[in-house]
Amino acid sequence: MTKWAMTADLGRCVGCQTCTTACRHANNTPPGVQYRKVLDMEIGEFPDVRRVFVPVGCMHCDEPPCRDVCPTTATTKRADGMVMIDYDICIGCGYCILACPYQARYKVTKPTFAFKDQATANETKRYDERLLGVAQKCTFCVDRVDSGLAQGLKPGIDPEATPACVNACLAKALTFGDLDDPDSNVSTLLNKNKSFRMHEELGTGPNIHYLWETEE
Repeated sequence: MTKWAMTADLGRCVGCQTCTTACRHANNTPPGVQYRKVLDMEIGEFPDVRRVFVPVGCMHCDEPPCRDVCPTTATTKRADGMVMIDYDICIGCGYCILACPYQARYKVTKPTFAFKDQATANETKRYDERLLGVAQKCTFCVDRVDSGLAQGLKPGIDPEATPACVNACLAKALTFGDLDDPDSNVSTLLNKNKSFRMHEELGTGPNIHYLWETEE
């Protein structure tokens, strides 16, 4: 079996937002929609405080609450762990947006471009009308992963088969790989370092793992 997951090394992330920009470029998301974003947080108690940058997005949960509330079964979970949306049967009710504890889903009802109503050449070329009025979110760049696998490439290792945010990360804070493979890059990192998952207490089983106090 395969279970795609991502790790984010909080000791490496510098909050540059390059992953956010790469995601927007790869998915042609309109202004205000960020499948991938980085939170700027302060942790600890005075005087022992620390600034931490936390990359967030769809967690591709083991038990996604967004799927459970979908009245049309538009939200599904693949055998490899990716949570997908079938835009053809999504009715845009927004239940999944409310159910997601990670605020990782969006709905756009009209075309929005960087320069108001005027689309750039790139926006025109990549504009997808199917995304209007339906739920949308990060897909772990499923098109890149599937295309890469079909070519015999290894996601997380070969850039052409790896999510855009991981490829773009300047600090190498993001890693993508197969959690079911004990020798994969993500499994190796999780075995060597302390980690946690966001809102794990909710029982969602999120598949973005945050590395903390990592070994060099």
